Amino acid sequence: MRIVTWNVNSVRSRQDRLLRWLTAHQPDVLCLQELKCTDDQFPLAEVQALGYHAALHGQKTYNGVAILSKLPLQDIRLGMEDGDPDSQARLISATVSGVRVVSAYFPNGATPESDKYAYKRAWIARLLAWLQAHYKPDAALVLCGDFNMAPEARDVRNPASWEGSVLYNPEMREAFSQLLGLGFEDAFRRHRTDDGLYSWWDYRMLGFPKNDGLRIDHVLASPHLTSSHAEIDRNERKGDKPSDHAPVFVDFVV
Repeated sequence: MRIVTWNVNSVRSRQDRLLRWLTAHQPDVLCLQELKCTDDQFPLAEVQALGYHAALHGQKTYNGVAILSKLPLQDIRLGMEDGDPDSQARLISATVSGVRVVSAYFPNGATPESDKYAYKRAWIARLLAWLQAHYKPDAALVLCGDFNMAPEARDVRNPASWEGSVLYNPEMREAFSQLLGLGFEDAFRRHRTDDGLYSWWDYRMLGFPKNDGLRIDHVLASPHLTSSHAEIDRNERKGDKPSDHAPVFVDFVV
């Protein structure tokens, strides 16, 4: 089962790219983030015509997450259902062939001094509590998404220049460690241990041509799930009007 995570950075702006990519690569499951559209604005008919089921949790202008799957999606849940009145569409989960798949769009945080960063910290704390309450390491679970955090120095092209930012700081590194501490494994790093592998490049300052990027899109998996390969599709970051993120995929043996 090939599971892919991709922050598409606006489905409406990149609908043609999304449909071309699905047609060319045919992943079993695609987790999308930052849809920036409501459910009725999503190209559902076009996606279904390509053989995909879709679970959507959209939001006008901002955020939005989805799970597309060749196999039926069961037990679809929107958000964390923890009683918090948060209205931001950042998490959706569903079961695909016995595997619980979560598509998550972690807050960016803007600047460390901002209210948005405080929200990021609180959202991550809620996620940790939600995972602790609902999932165990022996369950088949894959947590995918734009985490807006780089776990290690090798995940950042210029660690010194990014240190202390909302994407790369001791608090975010600790948060990633806490996620792993729940029993998850960084499935991408199981197969790809080399440096220079990034999933996001800033549109500004020639970030992509210089490979001045960060690995902030992740696939975490229950440790007993066997995987055989992992890759970042850098080619999708090329061309006309790409997302600033590239798709990240892991092949699981299910």
